[in-house]
Amino acid sequence: MNAPPLHIALVSETFPPEINGVANTLGRLVDGLRGRGHHVQLVRPRQGVDQEQDTGNELLLTRGWPLPGYPGLQWGQSSLHKLLRRWQRQRPDVLYIATEGPLGLSALRAARRLAIPVVSGFHTNFQQYTGHYGIGLLTRAMTNYLRWFHNRTQLTLVPSIGQKVDLERRDFERLALLARGVDSQLFHPRRRSDALRESWGLGPDDLAVLHVGRLAAEKNLGLLVKAYRALQTACPQRRMRLILVGDGPLRANLQTQLPDALFCGLQRGETLATHYASGDLFLFPSLSETFGNVVLEALASSLGVVAFDQAAAAQHIHHGHNGMLARPGDEAGFCEAACELLEDAEVLRRARLNARRHASHLSWDGIVTLFEQHLRSAMQPRSKIANVGSPDEIRGEMQDG
Repeated sequence: MNAPPLHIALVSETFPPEINGVANTLGRLVDGLRGRGHHVQLVRPRQGVDQEQDTGNELLLTRGWPLPGYPGLQWGQSSLHKLLRRWQRQRPDVLYIATEGPLGLSALRAARRLAIPVVSGFHTNFQQYTGHYGIGLLTRAMTNYLRWFHNRTQLTLVPSIGQKVDLERRDFERLALLARGVDSQLFHPRRRSDALRESWGLGPDDLAVLHVGRLAAEKNLGLLVKAYRALQTACPQRRMRLILVGDGPLRANLQTQLPDALFCGLQRGETLATHYASGDLFLFPSLSETFGNVVLEALASSLGVVAFDQAAAAQHIHHGHNGMLARPGDEAGFCEAACELLEDAEVLRRARLNARRHASHLSWDGIVTLFEQHLRSAMQPRSKIANVGSPDEIRGEMQDG
């Protein structure tokens, strides 16, 4: 007998068509759940000139503040009373909170009052971001708050084994794994475009060294510059160009450091997939990812991927087989891995072939199935909703942590 469809409320600061890993993941999960007949209400802040209407059934818009450094995004304001009114009229079976800001906290408190089970997702390493933006003194406070927040939900979903181990070491409780998938029909080597490569100034035998992601401090882009220069030094006879897809506050600085690089800006959908497939080597120096969806997209596009041995790369790259790995933080090792992959044409050819073979089995269907199972498990009677106290209690517990 099939289980009845669920009424799920999903709370997030970001969602498609915004371009980032969290939005991409949530879009896939919501599409998958709705495709299975579940009712999903999205709760998010109104983003700029938002043309969508607050229907109350599938979309509940709240107020927000502009998020510094993220043009077009809003940091959701606390909306406790609005959420209580709406959910008293139509009570969700389960709540999924993807972001831990004021909007997420108010959703957690509303769920407590209405006895709605809550599952949370650890999508972003905000405690690491504080160090990259000159506010390292807040790292401990941020970690304490995130632990406090997630430990008051029935279950916290994390995207990688390494992330789960790290959070358990920091006394996060009730963690479960929810990995990510990739659309291997969208991200496919058949989308390789000679015309696009020509627009990059590259011929069939030249090398496109690709990076896809936000151009921001937390992405460790100084190492991207070092690695590309190491490639130029190691292979002076090879014509190559660094192609950066994405945008962010470091763009102008990078354009100064890399005058010969090509900055393509934000891309999405088939155009993004064509950019991937038209590359040859993918450099991913970030150390701040909870997962790193772009790694799977690059593998599915049959690129030679170089990354640190953590998050998505640790789970999906076998060193020397379908990509190259370096120990986290080992910048010299990262540059050496990139050069090793590029110096031997046969090694690169095999790695690219194996990358595609591996990623072609990583569909989103299984991920959505597991997500639904986690949501249903949180609804079981044995799950208890942790107390969400007053702001004074929150501050006290954070200081104790």
